Amino acid sequence: MTASYRFVVAGRVQGVGFRHATRQQAQALGLQGWVRNRSDGSVEGVASGSDAALHAMRDWLRHGPPAAGVTKLVWEATVTNEGHAPGFHIAH
Repeated sequence: MTASYRFVVAGRVQGVGFRHATRQQAQALGLQGWVRNRSDGSVEGVASGSDAALHAMRDWLRHGPPAAGVTKLVWEATVTNEGHAPGFHIAH
């Protein structure tokens, strides 16, 4: 079964390769979706896939890549990721 979650990650998450690392992690887990920087300094995205892959992604987002400093993660169920390009990409 496929589920979708929207996430917002705050802290030191811009300028540290967070989006690229998130894309790599999502691709390794077989997730679909996107990630982008927000003007408030946070990073947001949508991830869709199996429950196990989403659980692993949520756990990874709690700390992110080595240079990041995550202080807050919002993780909420959302509508499916239908209509987006296949794969996991960085949105602008």
